[in-house]
Amino acid sequence: MIKKKKDIKKIKKKTGDRKVKKRIDKPIGDVLRLAVMAAFEENHTKLFNYRQISGRLGMETVEDRHLVADLLASLAKEGVLAEPEEGRYRYNVRSLSFEGIFDRRNNGRHFVNPVDGAAPVPVDEVNSGHALQGDKVLIQLLAKRRGQKERQGQVVEILERADSTFVGRLDLHDNFAFLNVESRDLGMDIFIPGDKVNNARNGDKVIVRINEWPESSRSPIGEVMVVLGEAGDNDVEMNAILAEYGLPYIYPEVVEKAADALSGEITEAELRVREDFRGVLTFTIDPADAKDFDDALSYRKLSADTYEVGVHIADVSHFVTPGDIIDEEAYKRATSIYLVDRTVPMLPERLCNKLCSLRPDEDKYAYSVVFKINEEARVQDYRIVKSVIRSSRRFSYEEAQEVIETGRGECQEAILKLNDLAQKLRESRFSKGGIAFDREEVRFTLDEKGKPLGVYIKESKEANKLIEEFMLLANKTVASHIGNPGGNPAKAKTFVYRVHEQPEPGKLGDLSDFVSKFGLKLKTQGSNMEVGRSINRLLESVKGRPEENLVQTVAIRSMPKAYYSTENFGHYGLAFDYYTHFTSPIRRYLDLMVHRLLTRYMLEGGPSVSRNEYEGKCQHSSDMEQLAANAERSSIKYKQVEFMSEHLGKVFDGVVSGVTEWGLYVELSQSKCEGLVPIRMLDDDYYEYDEKGYCLIGRRTRRKYRLGDAITVRVAQANLERKQLDFDLA
Repeated sequence: MIKKKKDIKKIKKKTGDRKVKKRIDKPIGDVLRLAVMAAFEENHTKLFNYRQISGRLGMETVEDRHLVADLLASLAKEGVLAEPEEGRYRYNVRSLSFEGIFDRRNNGRHFVNPVDGAAPVPVDEVNSGHALQGDKVLIQLLAKRRGQKERQGQVVEILERADSTFVGRLDLHDNFAFLNVESRDLGMDIFIPGDKVNNARNGDKVIVRINEWPESSRSPIGEVMVVLGEAGDNDVEMNAILAEYGLPYIYPEVVEKAADALSGEITEAELRVREDFRGVLTFTIDPADAKDFDDALSYRKLSADTYEVGVHIADVSHFVTPGDIIDEEAYKRATSIYLVDRTVPMLPERLCNKLCSLRPDEDKYAYSVVFKINEEARVQDYRIVKSVIRSSRRFSYEEAQEVIETGRGECQEAILKLNDLAQKLRESRFSKGGIAFDREEVRFTLDEKGKPLGVYIKESKEANKLIEEFMLLANKTVASHIGNPGGNPAKAKTFVYRVHEQPEPGKLGDLSDFVSKFGLKLKTQGSNMEVGRSINRLLESVKGRPEENLVQTVAIRSMPKAYYSTENFGHYGLAFDYYTHFTSPIRRYLDLMVHRLLTRYMLEGGPSVSRNEYEGKCQHSSDMEQLAANAERSSIKYKQVEFMSEHLGKVFDGVVSGVTEWGLYVELSQSKCEGLVPIRMLDDDYYEYDEKGYCLIGRRTRRKYRLGDAITVRVAQANLERKQLDFDLA
């Protein structure tokens, strides 16, 4: 046991500086062990024998050296030291190291996220070991240096390489090329030998795979795997975005052929086991340009104050068999992807746009949740059945909205009553703490070549909310039906849920601090219902104000991300105890899983499925959903920059949407395009970043640029390759 702190200080002084000649007392016992370990830790890549260690510690007699030799052998046996050569030892980095996933940043300030969920560890470029984004690495904590706020890490081994393909523009030279990487995950170009260019031309968008990254090389070395085409071409750029996130941009022909072979016949055998709604008023309400109609509503009046409302969902499970080639491709994709100018479908076109799509005047198989609901929008009863339906009308949201606003048009009684019930369902949900997030969505007017001619904000009106409320009701009902059978969740079989956990108190506190800058208040303590209502009051209070979209965005970011799991934790944002995704099996694989589980449990009486297997499927769906969302945002950003490239030098009004030590982010009020005013452009003073105040402050003038401030800017640069806008103050 170490008793004297001065002994430790002497040892550190001796082992940390080879030039120290002053003799110290011979370390013994635990102190000797500490001294030896200090010598190895400070030189963790070097090999030492017992004579070298003895010399460092001033232990020069034969007996002393034997003592050191015995200790080194003992430490090697314990695994604390490694012995790569007989009699020569080095620090075993695995003894005080852990595994993590490497998060590479283009500014050289990287992180490793430990697999055990501990806090991220910062890693400088010099200690990165040439790890790439997503690599599984072994990391060792380094000694904390003077002035450092936290301990740094060093990658000591790359355990498993992540997918090492990157997308970018080829810069071709005589005997070699470089890939100008678009992803911010690398932060440097990739060197490509001349014989690995694969006939790509200068300026082409290509996909490159990294083959090696020698320690002596600043840049990784790779080869061109796929030539996407000429940079700037709309199709090439959209495919490049998909490839950047590892998402598919071509549908396999063999899967398309398998879909073409499927029969769409409505058979007598199926009709005998399905409830027939073909005689009940049924219609769809979708975007005007939609082709895949996932859902339909049926309506009939049962009595003066009681109605039957059917939520009918395309029965994809009838056509797609578990494990077949279509199913495997759909599982791999997990979701359809919605870029600015196109949909990349989860299912082959024949399935999503024809066989499964609930098109008008065609008999279609469906999975239905049928509600008996009263005038107050309280569900009195429900049933979940396989069905056959026939939609009599396909409404666009605009057409349905016109019926709501004028009180006239086709299916007016049904649409008006369903809208009335939907409003009551919505009010009830909000009264229980459901949160009314209503963030603006950016849309573009494009020409035939995909060039943006205009930017506008998609409006969500009553017709949109009508559909939304009944889809929420169906999803909630299905989840509760399986997850809480007869009011006893202990009897529930394995199921898949859409989970949204409570926000961390610290995140709510940060949100409260943020909105206080605008004179707004937020309740951060109390029941979920009380906090949810307070958030709704906050969101309502900023409607129509310049900072509305900013507050919506920050409020959403204060919430944890929703995800899929076999463990049910409820859905905080919707104020539901049970929730799943049942209503979109054409575009989400998770919904198809839900349909199959319903059939297994309700119709076949099958046993519970493996929780571990389905948890893995949930994780895959959550991961793919995030990648698809990233690609969708990237396509919007690309089109925003492309649009603004036609407006260089023009002046626009905006709002400060972000404040950092390197400048101000500004969101333009009309187009919602966001760009950076670099701090170097604020040349009337020397500005310093005030993190707590969300502002930049001039050292001399004390002038402030605060988050949410109205500001006028001029478009200075539009970098399509980086999807970045730079502004100047106007």
